[in-house]
Amino acid sequence: MIKRRIGMISMFLVLTLLLSNLGFIGNNLGIQETSTVSGEELEVGDVNIVPLQETGPADERLNLVIFGDGYTADEMDKFHEDVDRNQNVQWSVEPFRSYRNYFNVYMVETPSKDSGISCDPDDGNVRRDTVFNLQYVWSGDCPADELARGIYYGDGGAEKRNEIIREHLAPELGISPDAQNIQTLAIANTFTYGGIGGVHATTSGGSPQGPLISLHELGHSLGNLQDEYPYNDRDVPGGPHDDDEPNSIHHTRLSSDEMMEQQAKWWRWLGEESESGGIIRAADPDGYESGAYTSSNVWRPSEHSMMRWIGFYFDQVGREHMTQRITGMRDAGEMPLQSTPEGEVGSDEIIWVQTMHPRFHLLDVTWEVNGTKLDDTNNSRYLDLANLELENGDTVKVTVKDQTEFVRNPDFLDGSRMTQTREWVIGSSQENTFNEVKFTNHSPTGYALANDEVAFVETTNPNDRILDVTWNLNGEEISDSNHTRHLDLSEFDLPSGASELTAIVTDPSDPEGESDTITWTVDNGLPTAPKTLSDPLTTVSGNDEHHIYFNEFDMLLEPEDDQPGFVVGEFRLNKDGWFNYFGFPDEPEGTPFKFSHSGTEKKALVYGNLGTGGLSKAAFEQEYTEDDPGGPFIPGFGSHIIEHRAIDAAGNIGEAEDFQVTVLPGESPECTEVISDDHNGPLIISEGVTCLEDTVVNGGVTVQDGASLVAFDSSINGGLNADNANVLQMFGTAVSGASTIHGTASDTTLAGNEFNGSLTLSNNHQISHNEQYGEYGPILAGNTLNGSLVCNGNNTEINDFGASNDINGPAIGQCAELGVSAPSIQNLVEELEEEGAFSNGESIQALQRHLMAVAHYENQEEAEKVVQHMDGFQYLLDHQLENGIITNEAYESLSIQVDALKEVWS
Repeated sequence: MIKRRIGMISMFLVLTLLLSNLGFIGNNLGIQETSTVSGEELEVGDVNIVPLQETGPADERLNLVIFGDGYTADEMDKFHEDVDRNQNVQWSVEPFRSYRNYFNVYMVETPSKDSGISCDPDDGNVRRDTVFNLQYVWSGDCPADELARGIYYGDGGAEKRNEIIREHLAPELGISPDAQNIQTLAIANTFTYGGIGGVHATTSGGSPQGPLISLHELGHSLGNLQDEYPYNDRDVPGGPHDDDEPNSIHHTRLSSDEMMEQQAKWWRWLGEESESGGIIRAADPDGYESGAYTSSNVWRPSEHSMMRWIGFYFDQVGREHMTQRITGMRDAGEMPLQSTPEGEVGSDEIIWVQTMHPRFHLLDVTWEVNGTKLDDTNNSRYLDLANLELENGDTVKVTVKDQTEFVRNPDFLDGSRMTQTREWVIGSSQENTFNEVKFTNHSPTGYALANDEVAFVETTNPNDRILDVTWNLNGEEISDSNHTRHLDLSEFDLPSGASELTAIVTDPSDPEGESDTITWTVDNGLPTAPKTLSDPLTTVSGNDEHHIYFNEFDMLLEPEDDQPGFVVGEFRLNKDGWFNYFGFPDEPEGTPFKFSHSGTEKKALVYGNLGTGGLSKAAFEQEYTEDDPGGPFIPGFGSHIIEHRAIDAAGNIGEAEDFQVTVLPGESPECTEVISDDHNGPLIISEGVTCLEDTVVNGGVTVQDGASLVAFDSSINGGLNADNANVLQMFGTAVSGASTIHGTASDTTLAGNEFNGSLTLSNNHQISHNEQYGEYGPILAGNTLNGSLVCNGNNTEINDFGASNDINGPAIGQCAELGVSAPSIQNLVEELEEEGAFSNGESIQALQRHLMAVAHYENQEEAEKVVQHMDGFQYLLDHQLENGIITNEAYESLSIQVDALKEVWS
């Protein structure tokens, strides 16, 4: 820790870093224990620099410097928590997750006199006395606009920041205060959404989306990415883009064909499934129109991305550019590489390279002599020249290349940002500067290694021998026989939970002499994200979790892990890109995320939208018609699949869990009478709204003219007869006996029930609960019907909203289409499996995976894709029959269902 007053000179930083094992040893950084702040209380005017992560020399790393503004001396713990959350979210998102070791991170504590920042539209909108004078106005004084989202340095703030860098940080790191590889992030002590990009970015420390704001801003300042917003002012469409091709790397007016023909923009990624959801496209009819502050006439690669709506990942196009900017150290344009000094070397020397260290793959190292590649060097970081019979004047070359899957552009892959070479000429020997057996760098020990991480070490390097490195994993010794100095943990069958990994370096000339040892914890206990949902109307019976709601539902995730550190939660809606779980915008910690048919508007943005366009949108896009980009907005009533998972501090990605929800339009009327005790004898409802709650009626139920029935989790023995009722709603209720619902005036909603006997729905009128969604008929969703189903004379077709009914009898009239769906065919496959109709499990899995895709397209009402995928399903059936994998009877049953479903969607 370094504590000092602004303007004072301290000589203690280097000593402190060395003593805490954070400082430089020789010309290398000897790693990376997270420093802790002493108990000494800070005062206004103090500057305290805490190295959070040091992975190499400052001139060979990207140096992220995190300031805090508006945190008083008593709020330093809060600042630490905000930084911890910010950084762990950052390291959970690619390419930062994989390239974490390319960054040094420093936290600078500078207590402010006042708590909070200036001109905060949600916190008084007043002037406050803080170190960096952060504020929600570009210039001038308060108040800020109520929709203000930029956090700017006010008068004197930038100067104070630069002073700290110039007088305190840069001298100790040994780099210029203006070095292009310094990136600052000022975290403001506010709950209000906001931030800006640039070399000196800002974000909100308390906002649920604060870490995502800074990630977005790093997309600007580090990746040179542009905003993909459809607006300049949030509440106003940006208007059409001009007819010129934008110079942005991730905006275009080229069609896919034009892009491919010209080999322009993101042509190498076209047709790929986007990391942000959907398929990567160009300026095509099914492309993603709007971006670059304009609402039309320009197209993005993906429907979502970090640069459009924070919370989603960077898509592949943005990620590729971010990656090469990181590997090339931003504007330096070169990937760092340490090595034996270039020039002449003796013919019997050992030459070496020390590469950069992505966390989940190795850089490739190849060696050449006189232009001929040497075989079987096995990615070694060392070459023993004595084995090669070299003569004076011979040349030796090494090529180090990062061949990550994140990058496809050969200009990047083969350029200096991702490929480096070093050359030597055989001649005079170099001086042997070796003086100690030790590690000079290694994978961090301040947090656990991920279960698939590539652990690394670097050592001192004599020029006449190669030091021996031996790994030990849970007591099993592993030799570094190829001298790669890396161990790929993904190659080992790790036990669940924590493992111990040790590396020992010794001198082969004196094996019992001095040595050095490093020990890590390897985390193979995957994180989880347990969920809590709001109470549903009912839960559909079956093997898969399926809940039914009116209009909306809440989901609380509580990510957890068996190792210390902030755990990041994520969820994915309908396979449409993983989204960071941050609670809910502008709501306190612990607030669940709200999903609803059209989302919730917050400051002109929409969150939790289940309708067209995805989770996040501009509010004005909800009013779009068929003439606007993307077509008319359709509220998201229907069935949806939600997946959720966690990413721990080590970078392990947990297994995803999933559940299904069906969101119905409507609401239940207020009860005028509640029956919760069992009722023996016929129940006649003649007026008002009678609610059955977890009760048993022995004798049947009759609902007379104008009366209403709402039943939850009840049993009706003796059938149901409703004639000209006003509202008839039943959830999770079992009915034994024939049921007739006729002439209901405004709402018939039956969900998650079991009808043991015939059910007739006739001449019912369903009043739409959502004008934008339009007309729909009586709702019959997720029920089990053990008897005939007859529907006729209703205002329109019966609607299941994607929650298929298990119909064990004929379905006639307006209900005919309810008899078959992808989920109903999935259920049939399960039944046939239980009957032994398939000869192996893989064939069943193939069918079920195909039907999951069909169900998704059914939910999206993409008829053409449903039919196409059912053709593919039939092809699978034909193949299985030809190879004796499925019985003839099962083949016939499933083929009938294929034809029926295609008929529904044709």
